[in-house]
Amino acid sequence: MRMLKLLFSLALLSTLLSAADRPKDPSQIVPRSNDKIFVVERENSALAVIENNLFKGEIKGMHNFNHAVVKFRGNDGYVITRDGYVIKFDPIKEKKLKEYKTSKSAIGFIVGDNYVAVANYDNKTVEILDRDLNPVQTIKTGSRNVGIKEYKDYLVFACMDSDEIWVLQDEHADKSKPWFVLYKKIEKAGEVPFDAMIDKNLYVVGFFNSKTVGVLDLDTMKYKKVPLKMGKKERILKVPHFGFWSISGDYFFIPAVGNKKVFVFDHHFKLVKSIEVEGNPVFTALSPDKKWLAVTFSGKKFPVVQIVDAKRLKVVRRLEFPGMILHLRWSPNHPYLYFSINDKDMVQAYKVADPDPKKWWLNLEWQIPRPSGIFIFEKKKSH
Repeated sequence: MRMLKLLFSLALLSTLLSAADRPKDPSQIVPRSNDKIFVVERENSALAVIENNLFKGEIKGMHNFNHAVVKFRGNDGYVITRDGYVIKFDPIKEKKLKEYKTSKSAIGFIVGDNYVAVANYDNKTVEILDRDLNPVQTIKTGSRNVGIKEYKDYLVFACMDSDEIWVLQDEHADKSKPWFVLYKKIEKAGEVPFDAMIDKNLYVVGFFNSKTVGVLDLDTMKYKKVPLKMGKKERILKVPHFGFWSISGDYFFIPAVGNKKVFVFDHHFKLVKSIEVEGNPVFTALSPDKKWLAVTFSGKKFPVVQIVDAKRLKVVRRLEFPGMILHLRWSPNHPYLYFSINDKDMVQAYKVADPDPKKWWLNLEWQIPRPSGIFIFEKKKSH
C-alpha cells in the first residue's frame, strides 16, 4: 500500500511539471513538502490554503484583500485588510475566529507577545489591541503610519505625513496588559517615509522623496541619515518593500525607489555595492541559507524575477513568468521558491536545491484566483 501511494504521488507530481521543465533524472523529483501555505486571494476576500503540495480550500469572508498581510505568533494567525480590519484565525483548523475594525484604511501591523499594534492610514492612529482583538489603546499621530516594528519593550513606526519616527515604550512591559507612552520622536527624519526593516537594535527606514535611508539605533537612540547614490527617479507603479528577508549576516539589501538598483550596505551602513537590475525593484527576498536574493519588479518588468548571488553580489539567473509576479516566498524548510502570478490565477513553485541557479526548474503549480501575498505557517509545539 505504501508503495502504491508513493507511485501515485510521483505520477501526480509529474503531471504538474511542464515537459520543458521536467527533470531528465527521476532522482531529481522533489518529495512532498509539509509547508502549510496561506495565499491572499486579492479579489476574493479569501485565504487559499495549500498543504503538503495540495490545494485544501479557502478561508472566506476576509474583507478588502487589496493589500492584505498575514502574520503568525505561536499558533495564532492574524490578517490586516486594506479597509482597516484585523482578523484572527486558526491556521491549524483553517477557521476565522474574530475580527475588529481599527480604521477606514490600515497598512501594517505587528503581533507582540500580549498585543496587536495596527498602523493606520485613514484615522491617523496606531491602535493597540490584545491578542484576542479587544481594544486597549488609541495613539493619535496626525499622520498616516508605516513601518511598524517591535524591539524589546519598544514599538517603533514612521509617520508618512510629518516625516517623523516615533518610539513608544510599554510602561506595563512586565504585566499582561500593555500601555504605550511616547519615549522618543525623531523629527525631520526624511521626506515621506514609506517602509522600514529592523535588524537587532537597528531600525532602518526608507523615504520616497529623500535620497537617503534613515538608521535609528534603538539602544542609544542615535539617528543618522545614510546617503544613496540615486539617478533620476522613474515613475513608480508599486512601492518597494523592506523586511527581515533582506538582511543577511553580512549585508542589508535595500531596493531603490524609482531606480533600477539594489543597494548593498554592510552592518555599519557603509555602501558596498549598487547592483544594477532589470527594472524598478519591489521585493528583495533573501533565501533561508542567505545565499540567494530574489528580486521582483513593477511596470513592464512585472513578469520578471532576477536571482542575485548574495555573496558575489551579481545577477546570476533571470526568470520570466506568463503574468505579473505580485509576491514570492522562499520555503523555510524545503528547496522551494513560491511565486504568485496574479493575472494568470496561479501560484508556481520552483525547485531550488541545485547549487547552480540556472538548473532550478518549475516543479509545481496551483490554480488560485488572483493570488498576491504568500505566507508560510510553521506549527509550534505546545509545552
